[in-house]
Amino acid sequence: MKEKIAEELLYEDANPNPEYLVKSIAEQGYSLETALADLVDNSISAKADKIEILTDVIDADNISLYITDNGEGMTAEELASNMKFPSSSVEQKRDKSDLGRFGLGLKTASFSQTRKFTVLSRTKNGDYSARTWDVDYLKKTGKWRIIVNSKNDINVILNKYQKCTNNFGKQFTDFEPNTLIVWQGLYKFQNFIEAENRGKALIDQLDKTTREYLGIVFHRFMQRKEKPLQIRINNWMVEYFDPFPVKNRQDLRTLGVFERPYKGDVFRVEAFVLPSKALKEEKKHGGWVTPRRNLMDLEGLYIYRGERVIYFGGWNGLIKRQANLKLARLKVDVGNINDDILQLNVAKSKISIPFELNRGFLEKVADLRAEARKEYFNHGLRDVSSSKTESKESLFNKIITSDKGAVLELNSDYPGIKNFLNDLDMSQRKQFKMIMHMINVSSNRLLDKHEDQEIIGVKEKDGVDLKLLINYIKQLKKEGFDNVKIKELAFGDLGFKETNLPDEISTLLK
Repeated sequence: MKEKIAEELLYEDANPNPEYLVKSIAEQGYSLETALADLVDNSISAKADKIEILTDVIDADNISLYITDNGEGMTAEELASNMKFPSSSVEQKRDKSDLGRFGLGLKTASFSQTRKFTVLSRTKNGDYSARTWDVDYLKKTGKWRIIVNSKNDINVILNKYQKCTNNFGKQFTDFEPNTLIVWQGLYKFQNFIEAENRGKALIDQLDKTTREYLGIVFHRFMQRKEKPLQIRINNWMVEYFDPFPVKNRQDLRTLGVFERPYKGDVFRVEAFVLPSKALKEEKKHGGWVTPRRNLMDLEGLYIYRGERVIYFGGWNGLIKRQANLKLARLKVDVGNINDDILQLNVAKSKISIPFELNRGFLEKVADLRAEARKEYFNHGLRDVSSSKTESKESLFNKIITSDKGAVLELNSDYPGIKNFLNDLDMSQRKQFKMIMHMINVSSNRLLDKHEDQEIIGVKEKDGVDLKLLINYIKQLKKEGFDNVKIKELAFGDLGFKETNLPDEISTLLK
């Protein structure tokens, strides 16, 4: 339809097809656990301290999920408003404890998992009202219409919910749900999984993935002293996982805090290095890992928006996960008033660091990376003795230095080495000790404990006989190595710089 406006402009109605738009809006990168986390956000914002997530598998083609809470609930008018797209402006001021942003979470999270969902809600001592979004109804009518549920509809849903909750033994005590969300049919399970496995697959994912995920994301709420958050998934209570555990805080090493005020908020970064013993305790969990996530899964950034983790397990594209960074965790705390600048996405899974803060943030990441690598490579030092009485039992000795801390040296008193040295003549013994020196340099370089030294030609200081080194260089030349490779072999492996070489060596390498 075309109409003339002010005699100059023409316009066409551009009302979107509701079915197509809903299905497109739902594709916001949600998984089952992140979709449920969005609904938990709403429950927390409504001051709930108890949340239930229950499965109702009637048959392979009829799977429902209930998400209920004891929060403040909504009046019929509030429910009608919150069911719209969107229900609030991204620009409006919000309470610091408000975990929402776009006014889309309830709808996009639900539609990412189901094509029909109903929300029942009431305020304290009030009556339930209910609204339903149904893609089939949108497709049939071609209109943006929310179904207003009747009292009979509400009673049917409540009876089904009560029957479902009774099927599970570990119920909350004194729990009266004020808001119930019902996902009626989970299409990702019903459409893409064989019929006999659908219910099992859903329950398995809730148990193994979702429960652990929610325990990480909402751990601060679950650790509150007053009214700690409790989440029940079927017969399981969600246990929190604190990536910076208070009970092990004495073992965590902090690298200090980077904190800057930013546009009415505070941007706070603190880097932590886990102790090397976490590597040994990994398989036993020991408080550093979860049952299904290892140290490498959990390394990296933990970005908290308010008290809620919105990103964890990785480096947000800054660097790649690496085994030698297993012990690195970086805690970032931001508020909710700069979501637009931080570019928080709809699924609340990623932010961008503002340009003005980027330098300090990256410096903290660089410091953490260096220190975490040292701790990772140093974990073997814990098992090496520095005691002279035990020196004969260890292949390596741990030597404490003033500038580099503990370094490793092959133990010449170790029975195997000592006996071998005794069987060598003087010339062979000197050659083998030079090889031992190379091994010491290489070992400590891996531990980030070695810095190349100037060669000064004094055996006691260099640890290598100068004449032997000259003979070594001559032998390399005989074997056809060029000067570049000889410098690498003769000086790099021995831990010497190529500057200020003795005249005898400089002449050989011209």
